[in-house]
Amino acid sequence: MILIVCVDDHNGMMFNHRRQSQDRVLRADILELTDGKKLWMNAYSRKQFAESDAEKILVDETFLDADHAIPASNLRALKRMRELGVLFVPSSGRWYSSIMDNFSGEARELIEDGYVLSYNGGFINRVGDPTPLTTCGLSNECANAIYAKGLELGLCMHVNVADGHVFVNDAPTRERDHLESITGVTHFRGSDHPDLSFLEGRGIVKILYVDWDFDALQELGRKLAPMAERLGVDITFSSKRYLELMPAGVDKGTGLTRLADMLGIPMSEVIAVGDSANDLSMIKAAGLGIGVANVTDGVRPYCDVVLETAGTDGAFSELVERFLEP
Repeated sequence: MILIVCVDDHNGMMFNHRRQSQDRVLRADILELTDGKKLWMNAYSRKQFAESDAEKILVDETFLDADHAIPASNLRALKRMRELGVLFVPSSGRWYSSIMDNFSGEARELIEDGYVLSYNGGFINRVGDPTPLTTCGLSNECANAIYAKGLELGLCMHVNVADGHVFVNDAPTRERDHLESITGVTHFRGSDHPDLSFLEGRGIVKILYVDWDFDALQELGRKLAPMAERLGVDITFSSKRYLELMPAGVDKGTGLTRLADMLGIPMSEVIAVGDSANDLSMIKAAGLGIGVANVTDGVRPYCDVVLETAGTDGAFSELVERFLEP
C-alpha cells in the first residue's frame, strides 16, 4: 500500500486555510501516480475530483477509514465517551458480525456491555452475543419479487440473510473491490439462480440494488415506489450506491427508539449521528440529530446540527468537545 500525504516544500499541509490536496495540478499528479491502481479517499476529498475520474476512486464515507478500521481520532472520542458515562451504540445497515469485525482490541473494550443496531435497526444485539434480541425479515414471496425485478433490470444485488451473510450477484469489479475486505460475502451469477430458492430457510432480511450513479439510483427509487408499496417494503439509501428494500416500518429510528425503551432512556437524552438517507429516521427520532460534514443533501435540512468535520476526519471528537464535555 502507498499512503499519499500532500505537503508543500515546508512540510505544511495547508496553504491560505486550504488543503494542499485542493490544488488542481497536484490532483492530476495523484491520478497519474496511481493510474491503474485503487485510490481510496474520504468523501470530502472525492468532491474535488471530476466525475470522469470516478472509476479510479473508491470512497469510504463512514465512521471507518479506508481499511475499514476506526480512525485514531474517533477511537479517542469513544474512550472519552466511556469516561463520561455515555453509551455509544454502533448503528449500521450491515449485519452484526460485519460491524463487530471493526471493533477489536481497545475498540471492543470501549463498547463492552453495550449494544449494536444492525440491518438498519431491524436487529438489536448485545455486544458479544450473536443471537439478536429483535429481528425482522422479508417474506419469501416478497424477496423473490424484489430479486426478479433486479434481474430484469440487470442490476447487481446484495441479498442479506439473517445469519449474517450477504449473497452478491454479478458484481462489477468496482463493487468486488469494495467488498474485498468484508467477511461473510458470497458472489454468484444471477443467471445460475432465477429465484432465491437456493437460500430457502436462511431468512432474507433485506435486498440492495447497486448502482454507482446516484442520480440514476434515486430515479429508480421513485419508479419502484408503487412496487414497494404493493409488497409492503420501504426504500432507503444507505450510501450513494445502495438502494435498500427493507420490511415496511423497519428503520434506524424505530430500532433506536426500541433500544432506548428497553434501557429506560428518554429519547430527549439520545444523540444520533449520521450521513445518509438510512440515518434520517434516527436523526429525526433523537433528542439531538446531528449530521457529519459530508451528510447528504436530502438529510441535511433535518439535522439539528451539522458538524464541521466528516466521520473519517474526526467528527466524533468534535461531537464530544461540543456536546458532551462538561
